[in-house]
Amino acid sequence: MTTAFDPIDLSGKALANRIAMAPMTRSRADAAAATATDLMATYYAQRASAGLIITEGIQPSVVGQGYTNTPGLHSTAQVDAWRKVTDAVHAQGGTIFAQLMHTGRLSHPSLLPDGLIPVGPSPVAAAGQVFTYQGLQDHVTPKELDQDDIARTIADYADAARNAIAAGFDGVEIHGANGYLIHQFLAPNTNLRTDSWGGGAADRARFGIEVATAVAEAIGGHRTGFRISPGNPYNDIAETDPADVLETYTTLTAALARLDLAYLHLLESPDRDLTNRLRKDWPTTFILNPFTHPETTGPDALTHIEDGTADIIAFGALFLANPDLPARLAAGGPYNTPDPATFYGGDHHGYTDYPTLPTRNA
Repeated sequence: MTTAFDPIDLSGKALANRIAMAPMTRSRADAAAATATDLMATYYAQRASAGLIITEGIQPSVVGQGYTNTPGLHSTAQVDAWRKVTDAVHAQGGTIFAQLMHTGRLSHPSLLPDGLIPVGPSPVAAAGQVFTYQGLQDHVTPKELDQDDIARTIADYADAARNAIAAGFDGVEIHGANGYLIHQFLAPNTNLRTDSWGGGAADRARFGIEVATAVAEAIGGHRTGFRISPGNPYNDIAETDPADVLETYTTLTAALARLDLAYLHLLESPDRDLTNRLRKDWPTTFILNPFTHPETTGPDALTHIEDGTADIIAFGALFLANPDLPARLAAGGPYNTPDPATFYGGDHHGYTDYPTLPTRNA
């Protein structure tokens, strides 16, 4: 029987175990240059016993930033700063992928320079507010991306992926979940386009497919992962038609599978049948962040590896509270108890209310 503590080959990269650290936004970067800090190097190195670390969301371009104090991968200074993080993780024997996260319409003009405004597939403002350096502000109506904008945005992802490899990352994860830009193209309430980038499921899936294709061509499919969250209403997403959800995500993942990516990372909905369908069809490593609402993902999630539901299980909040989590899981505890009120962007799924403000995780 395969267990979480067995090694696994991730597209040619040997991982020590099948326990991943989920991506969790922390808002700890240097604000002026959007660069990683020494504190971030310490934070990730402390958790290097994970088979795979997936970083907090990293904006692939200036306009991709949607939160205060988040890091980028679009400048030389940012590449140099991330090298401190990757060196620290590798010194501890870890493997680390950079998550590329363009927030799209969820940003705010006050977070962006040079008069930029947030962008999206359609001019549809998100409900709610965003935390800025001036406090909470309402989301604004985004600029609809035109054909040239879309081409530039796809190129930005590819450039950021190249920068990630230059910074020493082992690969990248494309964030297509949680209501951010790629998810905005996938969802029918945020993508109202009638051209070849919107409308039916295949056209709504096109942007994510094109991003993944460009990234895989830039750095290799074996160094590229992709994260999805079908049906997740987080950040004012409405994917409420089960038939459309199934068509959209099977269309997307079938195209991604042809790129021979390193993995698919599923932030699970309550629909286990969809999980099983995606698992059956996906040809390479399948990472699962299981649906555990209202609880955070706990040790019992490891049974999903034993029964074959997933190849790797991703933990968020439990990793914050327990930097040596793989050892504690192997020993059966004890565990420090995570407090959902003290983290932002962890392994929750947006099915309940979570803190609006980016908190400061230790």
